[in-house]
Amino acid sequence: MANREALRELQTRLASRLQAARTEGISASWLAVKVGEANYLFPLSQSGEIFPLTSIQLVPYARPWFMGVINLRGSLYGVVDLASFMGDGSTRVRGEQSLAESSVITFHAALELNCALMVDGLAGLRKRDAFSASAVPPAGSPVYFGSLLTDLNGVHWQEINLQSLSQLSEFLSISA
Repeated sequence: MANREALRELQTRLASRLQAARTEGISASWLAVKVGEANYLFPLSQSGEIFPLTSIQLVPYARPWFMGVINLRGSLYGVVDLASFMGDGSTRVRGEQSLAESSVITFHAALELNCALMVDGLAGLRKRDAFSASAVPPAGSPVYFGSLLTDLNGVHWQEINLQSLSQLSEFLSISA
């Protein structure tokens, strides 16, 4: 129970910092997330709101990575398990504890896509000066991969261009 409260508190703090970054011009550039063992960066200009994962309504005949729909502030959003989408297309077996610690991040309203990406963990906001190196994505990477950044501790972070992802036909086609 204490873990859930701490997670909600973190999500609330990140959401308020994300909103402040947009309105006050704070120099944060990315929302850092964990998906499985990988580290990803979502550009703030393309990211929407952060929500805890709540009950999802399953959708029949959908791809395995499409988890279903969720009601967020009175609107329906499709939920994509980002790890499964970027992997081999199979769903991961998740325990109840794992799902309780997951979050969903919506796309920015300007992208006009009622979709939320499920991530395993939130790692805060990152500024450009938090990284010591930048490289092009590895050969054969998906088109929505941006720069591969290395932070000051030597940890690699892959930027995900949410706008490119939102226009990808494979991403938009959820029927199995």
